[in-house]
Amino acid sequence: MSSKVAMLSILVLCAALSGCIGENESTELEKRISELESENESLRDQLNNTTAELEERIDALETQIEQLVAVPLVFQYSNVTLHIYHGDSFADAQSHWNITIELNHTAAPMHADNFHKHSLAGNYNNSTFHRIINDFMIQGGDFENHDGTGGYAADWYSICNGQTSNDEAGCPQNDWNVPDEADNGLKHYSCTISMAKTSAPNTGGSQFFLMPDDISHHDWLDGVHTVFGKITSGCEHVTTISEVATGQGDSPVIPVVIYEAIVSE
Repeated sequence: MSSKVAMLSILVLCAALSGCIGENESTELEKRISELESENESLRDQLNNTTAELEERIDALETQIEQLVAVPLVFQYSNVTLHIYHGDSFADAQSHWNITIELNHTAAPMHADNFHKHSLAGNYNNSTFHRIINDFMIQGGDFENHDGTGGYAADWYSICNGQTSNDEAGCPQNDWNVPDEADNGLKHYSCTISMAKTSAPNTGGSQFFLMPDDISHHDWLDGVHTVFGKITSGCEHVTTISEVATGQGDSPVIPVVIYEAIVSE
């Protein structure tokens, strides 16, 4: 664009010196030069804005890549055992169950890391399985509200309220999310664990769901929700829990409570 402006300027100057154009023609050329200069300035502003947006996006992606690369260096797998009771309190519980989950830090490093850190922090202790559907799954992990409306990521994974961001300080903790890792090759087969989220991408936080052993494959969830591990012990208890009596909103009539989540490497 600047070359066009320069050429027109030279033309005006030469014409003026040689007297080969009239006053009206000179005015038109000057007007065109002014228009081109304005257009040139506008394009430069757009370029600067686009460059700034791209740089912000690149910074956020680089942060995610660093997290993605770093986590598997610590371990490829870790284990979390959920100690669960079914009752209004631990003392008068009808049943007690233990379920052990192997987290896959290689296939889903951020989701596995997130669940691992929530468990280490004790966030799942005394949380409930608030949504239970027979022949489908049991859902828990809402340690804030115990009804499916709460929870957030255990660490900063460069996602704020579902959007990529590098502004950790400007994002409230209860808006922290985990980026989707749904295309990792893991499927929603029986005895697996997957991340619960809204229909929007990158909105996982702390909630998760477990598939019972009497289902085969929830293939409509593949590529949408992120599977990040498998149940290695106690999957029959997931099936038992999936069959408890439920009421409004698929909530169990008698609470099903995770009273402790224990991590072992």
